[in-house]
Amino acid sequence: MAEDTPEPFTPVDESWDRALCVVAHPDDLEFGAAAAVARWTEQGKRVVYAMVTSGEAGIDAVAPEESRVVREAEQVESAKIVGVEMVDFLGQPDGVLEYGVALRQVICAAIRRHQPEIVITNNFRPTWGGETLNQADHIATGMATLDAARDAGNRWVFHDQISEGLQPWGGVKQVWASSSPMARHAVDTTATFDKGVASLEAHRAYIDGLGWEFFDPREFLEGGARPAGTRLGVAMATSFEVFAVG
Repeated sequence: MAEDTPEPFTPVDESWDRALCVVAHPDDLEFGAAAAVARWTEQGKRVVYAMVTSGEAGIDAVAPEESRVVREAEQVESAKIVGVEMVDFLGQPDGVLEYGVALRQVICAAIRRHQPEIVITNNFRPTWGGETLNQADHIATGMATLDAARDAGNRWVFHDQISEGLQPWGGVKQVWASSSPMARHAVDTTATFDKGVASLEAHRAYIDGLGWEFFDPREFLEGGARPAGTRLGVAMATSFEVFAVG
């Protein structure tokens, strides 16, 4: 294989029934993974969204408490477009998430509540590949999600959750990080790409608040989906870095 030709992607293992998507903000899934979620809900899989924050610090011209209401509503509507009925808002502060025990604990509780086989998060590498820096909340959330997927199965880690009625959950097989520059796997989203576009368009107040006057959701999403599709041998795809939970 030529040195400058990317390696082909391997299809992800889709032999599961329940997934939990854990991301820092409303809109994080829509900027890449929502078309994959639409594929899985069409297959009859159950997918739940967990938003670590409500994105309340995301619109400069809108006060956080007002922004929280708007962004939660947009996320719920966006999720429905791709077949997700449950959005769990975890109530952590937007913009100042820190990787550590406290964040692991919050995400662990969500995993124990929803009992997924697969946990999906966003890219948490320092960049998106090249020179574009990732955002601090994304990095903290992804790293904590990796740990929480293992924490959830140990009854003596965050044991107060067990005392309060949650049960240990050791059923997470893998954690998938969407759009990671270290991705080696992908899933075909050709048939559900339009739903992914519509789910991003549902975040209109957020996009307008950023001042992206000429932003085209379809064009943006094609910029990631087409190269990923080429590496998978299809028209459109979503890529993932896959971690086994041992």
